[in-house]
Amino acid sequence: MANIINNKLECLMLFLLTFSYVLSDRFVDGRKIGTTKLVKPKGTIKTIEGKDGEIIDCVDLYQQPALDHPLLKNHTIQTEPCSIPSNLKANSSPVKLIQGWHKSGQCPEATIPILRAPKNQHHPALRHLKRSRTQHNQSLDSNDGDNLSDHEYAVAYFGGGGSYLGSHATLNVWKPTVEGDGEMSLGQIWLVNGPAQEINTLEAGWRVDSDQKSKFFIYWTSDNYQNTGCENLDCPGFVQTSKSFAIGSALDVSVYNSKQVDIGVAVYLSDDKWWLKVNDQAIGYWPISIYKYLKSSAARLDYGGEIYNAKVGGRHTKTQMGSGHFPSEGYGKAGYFRHIQYMDSTGSFKDVEPGSLGKDAAKPSCYDIQIQSDKSSGTNFYFGGPGYSADKCP
Repeated sequence: MANIINNKLECLMLFLLTFSYVLSDRFVDGRKIGTTKLVKPKGTIKTIEGKDGEIIDCVDLYQQPALDHPLLKNHTIQTEPCSIPSNLKANSSPVKLIQGWHKSGQCPEATIPILRAPKNQHHPALRHLKRSRTQHNQSLDSNDGDNLSDHEYAVAYFGGGGSYLGSHATLNVWKPTVEGDGEMSLGQIWLVNGPAQEINTLEAGWRVDSDQKSKFFIYWTSDNYQNTGCENLDCPGFVQTSKSFAIGSALDVSVYNSKQVDIGVAVYLSDDKWWLKVNDQAIGYWPISIYKYLKSSAARLDYGGEIYNAKVGGRHTKTQMGSGHFPSEGYGKAGYFRHIQYMDSTGSFKDVEPGSLGKDAAKPSCYDIQIQSDKSSGTNFYFGGPGYSADKCP
């Protein structure tokens, strides 16, 4: 009898251990996440679970990922830019209005909000400027197995040899449909410098993946997307200072022929740091020490949309860009960029003249762009499209 009881106890213990192991891989804070474990970052002081399922960890300012960069080991964080550029046409709405997690709590002072993400999560490669290689007559095949021609754009660009200390635009935020895993659609600004094989970039905007959520994102590289840089805070580099804005968190989005949501995004150089502002609020900065060619200025400024076309089934993807509608439909129906500006050597933002903007639409029958100007919106453009159609975008 004693042996039977012991065997039953052993079986029960084994069952409980197995069950707890399964739970640890499938539930975090009571939320089912498949078989991927969410990882709490080091330095977490408080955790907030949003009503939409996002988990935000409030991390000690001086234990954030950026300070793991070898060039930032003894870095002293600057919490606010020393100078404020003049004539910046930025949105003044509080950033908390565009991210839903604020309804569930706030991060304390001297912390930053970090969106908890699955361990070893890998987003589809963000090699946005691959089209620049084609401008230098380089091959469309890359050594990472990614076909450069599968990245399609509808963008406006300014410069190509100038010295620009900042860039700004007001981005209309949408949630375009993304057809398949590994595909994406985004709207963003780029600041670029360096030769083709060593391109340095600063990037910020919104992005939709196969989860069909529009999220704010940043990206940087100092070697043409080869070995340096990453998205959001996935690697050391970007130093966040704001306790109110979670990079990578979902945004409020526009509705076709109804409410329109936009965000002002500005990046500018001050005190050897490239500062990022969203809706006129400082979010953080990229130290110039992580760059080779963006130490003093950008040579080109880009604005617009990108999608990745996986060509599933041998046809063009149905992934949309912008609102999923062509520029000709106009306000409320097509995605837009407004108040396109650059910062000159005097530290002042100036409107980019419409005639100074070039445009690049890889496949206008799939996604297009129309540049214009008016008094209320400054230099602006509509962009986007629906993707696949049997007759125009096969």
